[in-house]
Amino acid sequence: RDRSPSRGLGDVYKRQGRRPRMFEDGMICPGLPGELPMNYANIKYFDIADGEGVRTSLFVSGCRRGCKNCFNSVAWDFAAGEPFDSAVEDKIIESLDHPFIDGLTILGGEPMEPENQAGLVDFIERVRAAYPSGSGKTIWCFTGDVLEELMPGGCHHTEVTDRILTCLDMLVDGPFVQDLYDISLRFRGSSNQLSLIHI
Repeated sequence: RDRSPSRGLGDVYKRQGRRPRMFEDGMICPGLPGELPMNYANIKYFDIADGEGVRTSLFVSGCRRGCKNCFNSVAWDFAAGEPFDSAVEDKIIESLDHPFIDGLTILGGEPMEPENQAGLVDFIERVRAAYPSGSGKTIWCFTGDVLEELMPGGCHHTEVTDRILTCLDMLVDGPFVQDLYDISLRFRGSSNQLSLIHI
């Protein structure tokens, strides 16, 4: 993963030696950001760090976990970046239409924050419809949730979660834990995280 220093709200707090009240290491904290459209912090085209092959990677904005030494703390803020609108969706889908692109990766931030699930579900289904399973284009998602939190009864299971999971080829789950950091792991930052194929 690209672990180059990010510049954003999270880094300001780190330099000041404190952290936002809404964050605790490895824990989801209460409090909604309000009625905001989903934003995205970054899009990487021709990405080779966040999944197999060459990919388009969408980094959504918003995460309440605040994992210590998160590689992308700039994306904790739900208001970071730009609105994720239909023009952005179209550009991403168009970027996948090349034989050398292996698929889409969605990460963040936290794609499985409930309001981000609502902002992503129709887009993910559009991608899956355009590139069905077996087309050679895969959809990956990185989440700080463990799978149980996304199952019925879990704290991040919503009315659209199952629709999202049905579209995924790979879910990399679990929060980043600094004490379990292992540079030898492929597509994972710490050993507690799991790669779950064909959810």
